[in-house]
Amino acid sequence: MAKRSGVPAGYDGLPPTEEIRAAYERVSYAERLRKSIQSTTNTLIVVAAVAILVAMLFLPVLRIYGQSMNNTLVSGELVVSLKGASFETGDVVAFYYNNNILVKRVIANAGDWVDIDLDGNVYVNQQKIDEPYIKEKAYGEPDIDFPYQVPEDRIFVLGDNRAVSVDSRSASVGCVSSEQIVGKIVFRIWPLNRIGPIH
Repeated sequence: MAKRSGVPAGYDGLPPTEEIRAAYERVSYAERLRKSIQSTTNTLIVVAAVAILVAMLFLPVLRIYGQSMNNTLVSGELVVSLKGASFETGDVVAFYYNNNILVKRVIANAGDWVDIDLDGNVYVNQQKIDEPYIKEKAYGEPDIDFPYQVPEDRIFVLGDNRAVSVDSRSASVGCVSSEQIVGKIVFRIWPLNRIGPIH
């Protein structure tokens, strides 16, 4: 068999075994890395989807609009709400009203008697309630008669900015049913300088 000019004797045209092994290991490593990245990406997508679903179902994030909850909540702030069925006097809740979401404070539950005097003091079952969250009390412009008994399966709500808030004092809003409730407002996440729990 004739030898090609310039080709060493014994050369069969294949690279040395070490080079083949090194090339294989490089390809194998790249394939393992690709599969690892793909697996990690898929896992992160699933985790993100589950987190979004949980947030939508149990921890909705809401943006505050209007002035009815000043100074507790200010327009533009982002808050987290927690799904729940039972509420106490002083809890801040979000609820659906005419295709909007309103945020107010729970004053009384079903069966309770609510009264408000002309100075804006609020009484539940003839007991004046402590409202440290109120900056300025106001009677407002109610179109219901006091004392007022909260209907069954309803809660009576008021805004913290009593002079401007449209709330259960108005028959147009009325008391809130459990079906309307989005959740209890528990935490402010924006702006950063006001981040923290809602009281």
